[in-house]
Amino acid sequence: MLALDKPAGISVMGERHDTDLVRLAAALGEELFPVHRIDKVTSGLILFARELRFHGDLTRQFARRTVDKCYLALTRTRGLPAAGIIDLPLSVGRKNRVRIAANRADILAEPAGDALCWTVRSGAAFDHVRVYPSVTTFVRVWEGGEFTLLAATPVSGRRHQIRVHLAWIGHPIDGDPLFDRAATGRALLHSWRLALDVGGQRRRLEAPPGDDFWTPTAGLLPGSLTAELPALVPWGGDVAPGAQEGRG
Repeated sequence: MLALDKPAGISVMGERHDTDLVRLAAALGEELFPVHRIDKVTSGLILFARELRFHGDLTRQFARRTVDKCYLALTRTRGLPAAGIIDLPLSVGRKNRVRIAANRADILAEPAGDALCWTVRSGAAFDHVRVYPSVTTFVRVWEGGEFTLLAATPVSGRRHQIRVHLAWIGHPIDGDPLFDRAATGRALLHSWRLALDVGGQRRRLEAPPGDDFWTPTAGLLPGSLTAELPALVPWGGDVAPGAQEGRG
């Protein structure tokens, strides 16, 4: 298995007119087999099998949802709750665009224990297209100025899931070209953590975001936050006590 910390702006595979990670590896004499995907605009952890005989076991773990995944996302918004559950079905519309399989007016936000849960009103999900049940959970790690930092987990792992879910509840990821046509920088979404079974043991992988992820929050972000992130967000997704202190 090979774990890479992918920069934003390069695809995992399948680019017709540009370079992707699989082609770069092939040019250097190594064949890589992607175990899962992250979007071109997303940075962070991506896994490959280095031999085809190991590929099936790794992909099955993702298909069975036994892999723990956590992303960091920065929105240029405020007002999100300390914890949230976005239980909104997805569909694919014109020009292969992923969207919520319902009208915005039919999205409800209701308390669910200590979290706020977004769902679609009963009977309001589209029935004229294929619908994919999709759930994203998140915890709010920090907010300051006009920004909010989330640790988000795509429970169901659909294409563009975190990006579409956050945008449709009114908190799009900053710099996301899916929802901001004027975006010229990188989308502030980072594949931060993965945990899976390797050789009979649970292996935890973590890739801290690069400086380009934090650039828009310059002067706002507490200097110690990046170093404290692993302690603030324990494996499993709950925010540690005190994580919200000192927010701007």
